Formats: sequence, structure tokens, C-alpha cells
Amino acid sequence: MAKRVVVAADHGGFVLKTNLISWLREQGIEVLDLGTTIFDIEDDYPDFALKLAEVVACGKIERGILICGSGVGATIAANKIPGARACLCHDTYSAHQGVEHDNMNILCLGGRVIGIEMAKELILTFVKAKFNNEEKYRRRVEKIFEIEKRGLSTRGNA
Repeated sequence: MAKRVVVAADHGGFVLKTNLISWLREQGIEVLDLGTTIFDIEDDYPDFALKLAEVVACGKIERGILICGSGVGATIAANKIPGARACLCHDTYSAHQGVEHDNMNILCLGGRVIGIEMAKELILTFVKAKFNNEEKYRRRVEKIFEIEKRGLSTRGNA
């Protein structure tokens, strides 16, 4: 089980994130909170997605939890960072299978879509899951890295 997570949310995920932090700590999980720390209707999810995805992608913390209103925008933004594998999950199967098969490292949630109890179930499922190190899963994740590299090397060459 991941013992440390980084969390971040914009105003759309602020209430859910705030309610989850103390619960995460009660579960024995260390939390790095990258904001927002105040409700600000003018903040933007890409700012929080960038901060969180960089921390996870560089390996400082193994898993991240990113929340915006629907979870969609945060997922899109986080996945722009090489090494970030962010997935929007609102069911427990995807929350564990994304880690086991795809080495997902960021769980994205919609603060306006799910309630606190479902969020807790999803997070526990996510942090307990382990990447299945079978050859076929390693091969598939390696292909994702190759796509990232190709995308970075072809920018501006359209």
C-alpha cells in the first residue's frame, strides 16, 4: 500500500479534497497537500494538475490524487506531463485495474460527481493496488513511454 500520496484540487474539488485529507491521515497515509488551501472560484485546474503531476512523475511521491469538478480537465492536464499516468475513475474496478495493468500513478476524481464515501473506496483501492509486473504489462507501459518520447520529439514539426 502506498504510504504517501500527494493531493491537489481546484475550487471544483476543494470540498472533497478538504474532507479527504484528515481521513487519509487516519488511514496512516502521509499527505502532501499542494492546494488549493482556500476556495477560490477563479483558480484553474491546470495549475494544480501541473504541480501534482510533476511531483509524481519525478518519483518524489509514488501516487497522486487530483480533483476538479468533473475530473476530466485535471486528467487531461496531468497527462501532458511525461511520466504521469492519470486516470479518471469513479468505480473501484478501474481504480485497481488501472494500477495493476497500466501502472496508473494519479487517480483523478470529480468533486461534483462522486460523494465522500465513494471517494474513500476509490482511494483505498488505488493505494492498495500494485502494478502487475508480468511481461505483457511491462511491455504495454513501455509502449506508453515510447509514445511520450515520440510526442515530445515531434512537437512543432507538424
